[in-house]
Amino acid sequence: MAKIFIPKEIAPRETRVASTPDTVKRYIKTGHSVFVEQGAGLGAHITDDMYIEAGATIVPSGKSGWSDADVVLKVRTLDENREGGFKEIDQLKEGAILIGLLAPYKSESMVSTLAQRKISALSMELVPRISRAQSMDALSSQANIAGYKAVLLAANRLEKYFPQLMTAAGTVRPAKVVIIGAGVAGLQAVATAKRLGALVEVSDIRPEVKEQVQSLGARYIEPPSDENGAGEGGYAREVTKEYLAAQQKALAEHIALADVVITTALVPGRPAPKIVSEEMVKSMKAGSVIVDLAVEEGGNCELSEMDQEVTKYGVHIIGTSNLPATVSKDAANLYARNVFELAQLFLKEGGTTLPLDDEVIKGALITHSGEVYFKPFISQTKEEKTS
Repeated sequence: MAKIFIPKEIAPRETRVASTPDTVKRYIKTGHSVFVEQGAGLGAHITDDMYIEAGATIVPSGKSGWSDADVVLKVRTLDENREGGFKEIDQLKEGAILIGLLAPYKSESMVSTLAQRKISALSMELVPRISRAQSMDALSSQANIAGYKAVLLAANRLEKYFPQLMTAAGTVRPAKVVIIGAGVAGLQAVATAKRLGALVEVSDIRPEVKEQVQSLGARYIEPPSDENGAGEGGYAREVTKEYLAAQQKALAEHIALADVVITTALVPGRPAPKIVSEEMVKSMKAGSVIVDLAVEEGGNCELSEMDQEVTKYGVHIIGTSNLPATVSKDAANLYARNVFELAQLFLKEGGTTLPLDDEVIKGALITHSGEVYFKPFISQTKEEKTS
């Protein structure tokens, strides 16, 4: 039976936790023991006593929970500045299984070190988007929250109503909202903005999302050319510079008339495409709002600043990162369930042997038994071994 460890997240403004009392009970019910670092759930309003009631053991902050854990469940990638001066990656025992939003694209050195230490690392971002893995899709569960919260931030900052109002003093016209990107976050932003009464337009480089956009009552802005921006697994792919320039030109008049612009465009493993230029911001009405959900990957707006709200040319540009952490209770519950469902692919039989022939495990696996399984880095690793 496995010893499962839930550490406290120490990344700035991270309030989520990788397991809740509900999922702790489920792990224990299947015969495993759960150890939770002191204070791990406080950001999500989960006390140590609540974990104890669920059957977990609380361990003090420090190295104690890491070194003998068979499975470590995290939200964010491994941290290097833990209190006490140790790196989390150095505390993992050989052969341990690590699950989390590990951001493998951003750190080839971390992936290499995980392989050297023979850690089996499963990245929640890489869970394939197939029917049987929907319950494990953490990107979707968290993006849903981000899209919802982005609209609330915009509505709070915008100095006018979202809905149309008929009053004795006259008619108030509804806010015009342009949403760039119709993935999970974008579609939730559409639904939320429509519920608040706004007029919504959506731009996306994947023509197949048109029907989804229209089903939510929004107008679809037709792509500037026949080039299809759909990539592997339903994600967007990187388009040509010419296509991006044409998209900007097509969007310019819509953005100039918008009260709110919400950008959600991301390409896996690549910097966020710069879609909203400085000139486009200049064209917007004073008091308009931009919420850039891609700011953690460089931003879709040229003027966005990470974790800052700035006002440029009279336009308020909100660059708050990690919006799911601002809805910590629900975000943690959903993420913990995603992790639990993935972990059951190997824990349900009582052991910790990964079924490498399972397509979900294969898709999420970045390192195992000293080897790199993460496709973008496989060739580099092989070259290092032969040099």
